[in-house]
Amino acid sequence: MEEKKTAVTKQETLAALRKPGELYAVMSQATRMPFVMCDEETFDDEVFLYYRVEDAKEKAEQLAKERYRTAVVKIEENQLLGFYSNLYTMGVNCLAVNDGTDTAICIQLNDLVKRKEPEELPEGKRVIENAALHLTALYFMQEMRRLEKPEPTEQLKELQEELLAHYQKGTYIVALQEDGQVPVLKQKDGSIYQPIFTDVIEFQKFSRGKKMKMAAVPAEKIPEILVPEAKGVAVNPFGVNVQLQVARKKNQPVPNA
Repeated sequence: MEEKKTAVTKQETLAALRKPGELYAVMSQATRMPFVMCDEETFDDEVFLYYRVEDAKEKAEQLAKERYRTAVVKIEENQLLGFYSNLYTMGVNCLAVNDGTDTAICIQLNDLVKRKEPEELPEGKRVIENAALHLTALYFMQEMRRLEKPEPTEQLKELQEELLAHYQKGTYIVALQEDGQVPVLKQKDGSIYQPIFTDVIEFQKFSRGKKMKMAAVPAEKIPEILVPEAKGVAVNPFGVNVQLQVARKKNQPVPNA
């Protein structure tokens, strides 16, 4: 496959991403996370970054025509490392820089920020991450929210099956309050869901300003730690907020948009 010609080099782009002056990301309003898209040719899971706010807004307008709800957010210099590192926990592997302009170029995330994979860390220092689940949940919610009527399309059914398969294999962070109680989330319809988190970054969004402890719980043990009134779990409630109905028996959880 012939590579796309661009007016900038990889090294120039890497240097610019480290000290961009200004950098803007296209965010998904459906997930409150960077908008993700799978490249049809390379199959990279990518996010969209721009040096100029006008170019970022143009991309957001293009996505709006496809019924994706997005927004443009400026990434401050002191947020850069955290933003790039967080892409690993999302399962993203590629940065689409200035997509749609004459300086468009794609950069692999591991060329910009290197780190050890969670499974490579020594025992006792391993972190909980569920990147495959997180990524699938991002795609699922982006597609679900773009529909005028949330009728299950074939694509949504496939994403749902993939989401549930990843969920069953995962280990999650569960929040515990200082008094030992488990926090719950009450929905508008009165139903109760218990929050769980794919990684520590998502846990910190929820626990910010509160004194909370973390517990690691594998998926098969989740039904055992649900509070009695909980209908299921809310995965990353301050992010993708995918609600899964989890019975105390060995029933398959069901995504609830």
